[in-house]
Amino acid sequence: MGHGGDVIAELTTDHQEVEDFFQQIQGLLPGDPRRKDFADKLTIELVRHSVAEETYLYPAVRTYLPDGDSIADKELDDHAAAERIMKDLEGCDADDPRFDGLVDKLMTEIREHIAEEEGVLFPRLRGACSAEALEELGEKVRSAKKTAPTRPHPSVPDKPPANKILAPGVGLVDRLRDALSGRGKDQ
Repeated sequence: MGHGGDVIAELTTDHQEVEDFFQQIQGLLPGDPRRKDFADKLTIELVRHSVAEETYLYPAVRTYLPDGDSIADKELDDHAAAERIMKDLEGCDADDPRFDGLVDKLMTEIREHIAEEEGVLFPRLRGACSAEALEELGEKVRSAKKTAPTRPHPSVPDKPPANKILAPGVGLVDRLRDALSGRGKDQ
């Protein structure tokens, strides 16, 4: 969940963890119940990551990049699309006929998003921000991930200030639900 380093290093490491979950899901046969366990862990990581980006990265993009508003708005649209897929996936077991299609759709959406962030956004942000600003953003992102929700909530606001106010409370409820159900834990 928290890796250290500046915001770009932190989020890039998250991206690799997400790809690792994709590989674990793909490495199992269709219908294997462990695919659902990995999909739940993937969702937890993606939701935490998205909330942290929405809370700190995208406001910084708006501040530091001349076309930051349009970039941040597109990234938020990407997050919303992925969150709707994750919400649908949340209601599926591994043997549900929709499961594989939803996982494939999520993988495509997330891989495109990651490629865009790592190939375009992160280099531009590195060029526009001081090392100190990037380090500070990294700390804020790590802090946000600790209290972020762990389940998709497509109707919850994704822009400050509302997301900064609501995310910790929603996150607390999600973590309680996860603890009671065992969701996201190694069996």
